[in-house]
Amino acid sequence: METPTQTLPPPAEPSPAPTQRKIHSAQLVTAMLKASPHVSDLIFSPGRAPQIEVGGQLVELKYKGLECLTSQDTNLIANDIMGKNETPIRKLEQEGSADLSYGLAGVARFRVNVFRQRGSCAIVMRVIPDKIPGFAELNLPAALGEIVDLRNGIVLVTGPTGSGKSSTLAAILDKMNEEKPYHILTIEDPIEFLHRHKKATIHQRELHSDTPSFALALRAALRQAPKVILVGEMRDRETIEIALEAAETGHLVLSTLHTIDASKTVERIVGVFPLGDQQAIRRRLGKAFRFIVSQRLLPTKGGRRRVAAVEILKSTMRTREYIEKGEAEGKTLLDAMRDGTTEGMQHFDGEIEKLIRAGVVEFETCMSYATNAGNLRLEMADFLEERATGTPSAGSGESTEIEIER
Repeated sequence: METPTQTLPPPAEPSPAPTQRKIHSAQLVTAMLKASPHVSDLIFSPGRAPQIEVGGQLVELKYKGLECLTSQDTNLIANDIMGKNETPIRKLEQEGSADLSYGLAGVARFRVNVFRQRGSCAIVMRVIPDKIPGFAELNLPAALGEIVDLRNGIVLVTGPTGSGKSSTLAAILDKMNEEKPYHILTIEDPIEFLHRHKKATIHQRELHSDTPSFALALRAALRQAPKVILVGEMRDRETIEIALEAAETGHLVLSTLHTIDASKTVERIVGVFPLGDQQAIRRRLGKAFRFIVSQRLLPTKGGRRRVAAVEILKSTMRTREYIEKGEAEGKTLLDAMRDGTTEGMQHFDGEIEKLIRAGVVEFETCMSYATNAGNLRLEMADFLEERATGTPSAGSGESTEIEIER
């Protein structure tokens, strides 16, 4: 009896390797910018559709075929943006993140951060306006115009990321460029606003491509005969020390810090030095500083735009004393700003109160942005009572919105 033979199925055809979809990064970025006239950031993250930030809120843009980005997609976009630029490629590989600038001719420029997370790549692109904003456009306080006429010292613009520091500094520098026959040198990471020579001569140096560090570039700047030096950020003790030295030797130094107000700015600078050196640094800073400008962006009613609340601390005999000797009860920098309105100073809670009374922002929303929400609530007791009884608050009405998205 014959044993039945088993017929085996033919071997299965090997599955074709999945083809990586092509993404035209430039076209995608251009389309995302067209989604709203007020885009501040573009975000590419695995597991999400491409996102834009508008008025401080993230919005997903689900383009056909890109409803959910994969890690391969974000790697491809990152590689397109970095191109053959060896510095960010190396930094991404060695340090896990990289900063660079990226531009699309006729469309926009961006400050980009590419970083590793959970084994994949993500990208955040901050939109840099083509046109340098002016004082009127940003509705900056008139007191900041005095910075343009300063001959020496330190001016600091502070605030969290995305609070408008770069726009404010760009506006100040552009006004100086138009009015003063100076040599101006900037050290940035990366270069954001492109300044062209006007009355002044401006040289812009970028970290990594033009210089390895802020400190080295700042030390070299002392031999390059500038009248004004802009340092993108005071990141470390060495940079702060050289900036103080530059201010003390007749230069005007402009820079930024990620601090929330004037008092915290002084604490941050003094705190990076050893305890034994801190009193000497207080004396030097007290003599060298000219302005500390702090900014916060508040959502306007409806949440479509943001409005800037600006705090200004100026150098006076009183504020210099408080920095040199330290703050005490009844002798704080906030007290000095409250009392210094005739000298052009202003404080956050006073500015937030004005915006609420003008009907630009919501009371409840902006309490979280106040320095002392309890005191501000007491200051606005009349406003709250009028609102509860339905009587219009004094000063309510239309007000110009101030938009700073940098």
